[in-house]
Amino acid sequence: MAYTTIDDPSVYFQIGLYTGNGNSGKNINLGSANYTGEYVGQDIQPDLVWIKKRSGGSARSHQLYDSSRGVTKLLHSDGTDAEQTQSAGLTAFGSNDFTLGNDDGVNGADHPYVSWNWKANGGTTSSNTDGDITTTVQANTTAGFSIITYTGNNGGGSTVGHGLGAVPDMLIAKSRIATKPWQCYHKSIGNDHFIDLDSTNAKVSASASWGNTTPTSSIVTLGNGDTNHTGAMVMYCFTSIQGYSKFGSYTGNGNADGTFVYTGFKPAWVMFKATTGTENWGIFDNQRNTQTGNPRDIYLMPSANNADSSESDSVDFLSNGFKWRIDSGFRNGNGVTFIYMAFAESPFVSSEGVPTTAQ
Repeated sequence: MAYTTIDDPSVYFQIGLYTGNGNSGKNINLGSANYTGEYVGQDIQPDLVWIKKRSGGSARSHQLYDSSRGVTKLLHSDGTDAEQTQSAGLTAFGSNDFTLGNDDGVNGADHPYVSWNWKANGGTTSSNTDGDITTTVQANTTAGFSIITYTGNNGGGSTVGHGLGAVPDMLIAKSRIATKPWQCYHKSIGNDHFIDLDSTNAKVSASASWGNTTPTSSIVTLGNGDTNHTGAMVMYCFTSIQGYSKFGSYTGNGNADGTFVYTGFKPAWVMFKATTGTENWGIFDNQRNTQTGNPRDIYLMPSANNADSSESDSVDFLSNGFKWRIDSGFRNGNGVTFIYMAFAESPFVSSEGVPTTAQ
């Protein structure tokens, strides 16, 4: 049984749905009635905000903003483009909210949106000299999440401090100034591979991203590739927190009675990717659904700008993990290895050792 230090995951991670109004100054209060869905959590300050238009009008890319890079500084998970200044995008981070302009990617009139929100350190950063490249770090060691910015030097073997105080399980890095892919480290594919967030590409064997060196509790080793491109970089760093987050792998069985993946909590959000073949990344969550509860049918793809897609009986979110209910190769291909990252709605066992949800 899992044993958690985070009884209410919504203090650090929260999902919400909203409808745009097409007007600058739209305020989204986390944990408030502005959000609709099955679960309304605590008020939190968002430090990484990932927004996706779900349907209506023209398709729009995923928009990622964080409080370390600052307001209006936009990156797209489904593109390799450099950071843009989107003056009508996310215009303010608040103590329990964020404010939007009238860009259609975040706030088109009468269009539905989803926002995935992680709390780091309330926008407060510090200088970190653990590595030979000094980083600006915003870390939340309780939740196992940090945002680091640094200036890449294109030097193989360079290191950067991440501030987690624990070994990272997943890293997502992007050049802010150049047309370069999002490169991911995941513990399940090892330090001699990377996988791109922005594409359908399979994992790639290369030392150019992570220098064939596993991250430590203080530093990440970089190669001379796209994780260390000369100039401004950003990296999102994650480590598993029992009962709150999990980064692992599973093998699909190609069956409607699909693979069960133990996480130690009831998931709120799961992102996954096949490590071979040319499948997109996918995200299911506990808010976008055609009915209350299981199965979860609606997904988005971080590597594509598609609207919400739906397939009946896709996945069940259970008290201690998730179980596929479909034979799709996208998420449950027979014999295919998938990596995933997941965040909790509620832990399976509370900090008092008491089960918190029924399966």
